[in-house]
Amino acid sequence: MFDDIHEECGVFGIYEKHRTDAASSVYFGLYALQHRGQESCGIAVCDDGVISHRRHEGLVSDVFDKKRLEALGEGNMAIGHVRYSTFGGKNPNNIQPLVIRHIKGNMALVHNGNLVNAAALRKDFEMHGAIFHGSSDTEAIAYSIVKERLSCDSTEEAVARAMPKIEGAYSCILMTATKLIAFRDKNGFRPLCIGKIGDEAYAAASESCALDAVGAEFIRDVEPGEILIIDENGMRSMYTEKATKENICIFEYIYFARPDSIINGASVHHARIRAGEILAETAPVDADIVIGVPDSGLDAALGYSKKSGIPYGIGFIKNKYIGRSFIQPQQHQRESAVKIKLNVIKETVKGKRVIMIDDSIVRGTTSERIVKLLYDAGAAEVHVRISAPPFKHSCYFGTDIDSEDDLIAAKYDTNEQIAKAIGADSLAFLPIESLGELIGGQGYCSGCFTGEYPIDVSKASGKNKFDMKIHNNKKTVTEG
Repeated sequence: MFDDIHEECGVFGIYEKHRTDAASSVYFGLYALQHRGQESCGIAVCDDGVISHRRHEGLVSDVFDKKRLEALGEGNMAIGHVRYSTFGGKNPNNIQPLVIRHIKGNMALVHNGNLVNAAALRKDFEMHGAIFHGSSDTEAIAYSIVKERLSCDSTEEAVARAMPKIEGAYSCILMTATKLIAFRDKNGFRPLCIGKIGDEAYAAASESCALDAVGAEFIRDVEPGEILIIDENGMRSMYTEKATKENICIFEYIYFARPDSIINGASVHHARIRAGEILAETAPVDADIVIGVPDSGLDAALGYSKKSGIPYGIGFIKNKYIGRSFIQPQQHQRESAVKIKLNVIKETVKGKRVIMIDDSIVRGTTSERIVKLLYDAGAAEVHVRISAPPFKHSCYFGTDIDSEDDLIAAKYDTNEQIAKAIGADSLAFLPIESLGELIGGQGYCSGCFTGEYPIDVSKASGKNKFDMKIHNNKKTVTEG
């Protein structure tokens, strides 16, 4: 209904020295990560080597209540996952954590990211008798680790052997009977950090805001290519291969992450403020007020206002109770649906020249409707400024970006043409060369903007790469 960009998921895990209510800690951690995925979630708890779990479609508050958390039991370790399913329908077998029982023990795995060689891995395992129940890349990661575990002495060694064979983006937390293992691909596409709760517990999370939610003190990010092992002896580290350059997804800072998170030492809030400042420097316009589209456009609007001297105003009220289960309207109802999600404060924009800051334009349909809302509310002019460069290419590392055929910036050659298509008086994007300024010059991936990727993506499959093939005869498409 809304042509938003979606990130696939968020992960959280906790290790405590003593048996406790670990599931509740993961519950609060997942609550803090709910923005990273609203389709489904799950928690797995380990108690003396026995892993119990619950996973289901819905928000964290829908899937878990006090009774269901208590049913998981106590334990000294637990991991959890929130997921946004990519294009197509929902496959319940893709909901994480993924729990595997093999000849050398039990394990549970949660994963954020996307592999470029998942199809090849899957085919190889299937040719050797493996049975896949879903279509997520997480199963390929799990099978890769189990295969190596059968011929080595420890799970961390199995992870180290498997990682060079797993190509793409993965930030994972693995739980066995005795240890918690956090590991990240050598490019560091997706974030993963570690915190400590007193002297008794460690926590791992996609974002530092989730550590704050459970009272954990941020220690550091898991480095690209690093494997962190947490057990009764504390925390230790090993590496497969250290990357010469980190390639964190730049869109984590522009849109995905919560503004109160710190990723790789850079403040998300500050990055968005800086994006607005750069837009004011590179794309100034005479106007009366600057407004932001909630949520991630708000900080950038503050930055634009600060730099330009044009007053900042609250232009939209967002209905925070719209979930992804919101009924899909008919075509003639879609304008009303946008009003349900966003409503304009008329007193802010009536009769004024408005600068509207948003984080991105995908197909352009939502931007067109929002611009129309402003004109209908009496805006004299609407100038759109986007705190990211134009999307022109696909992402292969875990961001749900529409196909290039549907991206408005790939259809039109100039900003003026796009502005006309969405009904705005003018339009400007954040310059690509300015991206490094947002995060202090560290390495980043901007392939969705430039078409240049840090690794070879020729082996990557499209969305629904497995289920589309499996269910083609039934004319059904499920999540990929």
